[in-house]
This record gives sequence, structure tokens and C-alpha cells, in this order.
Amino acid sequence: MPGDIVLEMKDIEIQFPGVKALDKVSFTLRRGEVHSLLGENGAGKSTLIKCLTGVNHKDAGQILLDGKEINPTSPQQAMELGISTVFQEINLCPNLTVAENIFIGRQPMRRGQIDWKEINRRADELMTRFHLDIDVNRPLSFYSTAIQQMVSIARAVDVQAKILILDEPTSSLDDNEVKLLFEVMRDLQKEGMGIIFITHFLDQVYAVSDRMTILRNGHLIGSYGINELTKVQLVTEMIGKDIDAIFNLKRATVDPNAKMMMEGEHIGVPGKVKDISVGIREGELLGFAGLLGSGRTETAQMLFGDEKIAHGEIRIRGEKAVLKNPHDAIMKKIAFCPEDRKKDGIIGDLSIRENIMLAVQARRGFLHPMSRAEQEKLADKYIKALSIATPDAEKKIGELSGGNQQKVILARWMASEPDVLILDEPTRGIDVGAKAEIQRLMLEMCGDGVSVIFISSELDEIIRCSNRIVIMRDREKVAEVDGEDCTQLQILSIIAEGANVVKEGGS
Repeated sequence: MPGDIVLEMKDIEIQFPGVKALDKVSFTLRRGEVHSLLGENGAGKSTLIKCLTGVNHKDAGQILLDGKEINPTSPQQAMELGISTVFQEINLCPNLTVAENIFIGRQPMRRGQIDWKEINRRADELMTRFHLDIDVNRPLSFYSTAIQQMVSIARAVDVQAKILILDEPTSSLDDNEVKLLFEVMRDLQKEGMGIIFITHFLDQVYAVSDRMTILRNGHLIGSYGINELTKVQLVTEMIGKDIDAIFNLKRATVDPNAKMMMEGEHIGVPGKVKDISVGIREGELLGFAGLLGSGRTETAQMLFGDEKIAHGEIRIRGEKAVLKNPHDAIMKKIAFCPEDRKKDGIIGDLSIRENIMLAVQARRGFLHPMSRAEQEKLADKYIKALSIATPDAEKKIGELSGGNQQKVILARWMASEPDVLILDEPTRGIDVGAKAEIQRLMLEMCGDGVSVIFISSELDEIIRCSNRIVIMRDREKVAEVDGEDCTQLQILSIIAEGANVVKEGGS
């Protein structure tokens, strides 16, 4: 059971130019408690955490740790006070060993030299504590994302943390890896650690949390025991609207005689995707379902020229196309929003305007640069159309919330006026409201004749939006089903059994 209060944040206010990011927000954390911090992108969650960890400085309010006022001015100072953070993006050194990553910057010394024997011994103990049987002398890059995430947490815990902040730690984990993480969280709870859990996966909130605090537009909506709100009530509180109004989406209508916009016939890459045939019609939304590693992303990369096919043929509007690289695809009006927006999508130090105009400029060629006026007109058009939350187009994209970054990437490709738009996990790690907006935009684009390929790990949204669904398992297509008539159970059964029940429908 949670104990006495370890952290109290009272009436926190933070003002940024042109916006009040936090307005009298209060938050309380008890020892041995998992407390979920919830809200849409831009609600103020990250700002509150950055205030606690010394990245942002409050304009008003108090922070009390064990009843004593603190004012951390840097993440290092916050860590010294016992506040550790593990971010969604793993901020470790993949070329160093597991042990080196855990103790980097605070290596135990003996007779003026690093005590490697002690480092390895303590790293082994930590891994055992975290239910991991791994070689701590191997480079971190040797291990999966899940294990790297655990190493991040182990490092955070080993600095004698009183408070552990987990910021979207499960966004890249599969179900078994999530279960392992939750076991570790419960162990840390028993030891009296207070855990702040930030996630967009509401099922996980109810699976592991004791309490939840909801923010909206920089304001505190309320703090609740985990059984005080149903999931529907929680979503309504987060977005300030009735959930039915948010997800009242209508699947695109596809003319069965519509022309095939893009086809891949028996395409594949050894070790990545086996022989696969797939096609999409004008104005159709084609969903891809399957587990991590099933080959969905690799198929998308082949269709965009980011992965050169070893065999088979790609046809665009009925004509054979050779896609040697993404530029070839862009010139043929194919667009691709990648899964990892931080690594492959945004250029964080460039402005929203500069990020939006990249695809249009690529098609025009860099010998014909867009004028500043054209760029501004284009950016302003899509900022308004997609309701991107920003004071202006010159704000750095890296300073936006995840959902708004995703909208900017979508704007980039919408501005290029594509015939085929490939979206790889466009709603991962963003809030419910932004998810619904992106789903609505996809369907609107289908209505305008754009063909959309949609990859998602969330079966409910795949079923809600898709006309047809390609189901993948072990790097091959095992089925193709009608989006309107299928169920989650049907898709899960096919994934589990690898049932070959492919229906003809444009491939």
C-alpha cells in the first residue's frame, strides 16, 4: 500500500512566450505508489516533469521533497536529490557495455583506477534484481529495445532514487516485455519507491497504477483513485469532449472499379520480407496488421524505395516502376511517414516551416528553391488545416509535443499532394484526441482520392479505418480480410495460427 507523501508540487505556474504552459497545477506522489500523469499532447505533462527535473524553471509555486522545499536547476541536481527519469527515447551509449552504461560518470574507483570487477559485479546484481539473465560485458546495442529500457531503469534506480519518472517507457515494447516492466515496477513499489508513469496506453494505466492525475491545456482537471473513473470517463476528462463525438468516423467508400494506384507483385528482400503481393486502389485505405517484426515496416519501405526489392515487380498506375531510392518514389507521388518520427521523420533543429516544405522542395529539385513567401504560405495553410498547436511557423519542431510533430510530418507529405500515402504507426505515442484527428485526416484524404496504406499495432483503429486489412506474420502475408466485416478476435487468431485464408481483393 502507498505510504506517506514523498513529493508535493503546489500551484505550479510556468509562462512561455505567448502561452501559459501551467496554471496553478498541483501534484502529489506517495511512497510505494505508481501515479499516472495523463493528458493530451500539449496538456502540460512534459512541462510539469521538466519543472520537477530542473529543465524548466517555475514562475510560481512550490516543490516539496520529503517535506523540504527544493528548486532543482538541472537534471543532474534533480538526480542528486533522488529524482530519476527514464525517457521514451533511450539516452544511453549503444557502443558501451551494459555495465559501462549503468555506471558511466560514477564508476567505483580503487587505488586511483576504475574498479571494473566491482562495476561488473554490481551490474550483475542489478540485472538479477530486474529479472534479466544477460551478459553485462556485451555492448548495449546487442540487446533488444526492451532490455535497453530495463538498463535505463536500472541505472536510474541505482543512483538511490526516491522518485522514478517513466516517460512513455512501453511505446516500443511488445506485450511480454510490458509485463516484465510491470513486474519490475511492482518490485520497486514494494521497496517504497514512488513512480510517476506517463503513457498514452490507457489499458496500462489501469493495469499498474494506484492513482492518476489528469491535465488539460495546462490546467489540473483532477486526481483520482484508479477505480474512481471508467476508461470512457477518463478519456472524456482528458479531451474535454464526449468520446463518441471524437471517434465518430466513417470508413472511406471505394469504387470497386477504381484504378489500382500501386501494386507489389511477389516482391521481397531475403531475411526481411518473403514473397508478398499487395495492391491498393484509388481512394482506398489499406491497413497492415501484425506483431512487431512481422514485416509490415519492411514492406512499406520496399514500396517507398527505402528498401530495394530483390525480386518481384512494383507497378504504379499500372506501369512498372523501378524505385532505387525514396527520391524515385517521391517523384512518382508516393509519400511515407516513418515509424520513428524522432529518428527518421523530423529535423528537430529546423522550424515547422522548414520541415513542412522538405518534400515539396525535393520534388521540385534544389535548383528551383521555393521562395520564403511560398514556404510561409504553405506552412500557414497546413498549420491551420491540421490545427498544429504553435504560436507561429518559425517554432522549432523539436519543441512541439509528439502529436503536433506527427501532424507536421503529415503536413509535409500532404503538401506534396501524393497519390499514395504510406503511414507507419502514425498514432503511436500520441494522445487520444490527436489520434482521432489523424484518423479523420486519413479518411478525408481517401475521400479526395488519395490511397492510404496504414500500419498500426492497435487493432481497433486498423478495423475502424481500413477498407481492407493485410495480416502479416513471420515476415510474410498470411491473410487479407475485409475491414468492415472482420473482428479483433479474427485478426488475432490469424496472427497466432498463421492461417492462410487470403481473400482476393486487389492484390
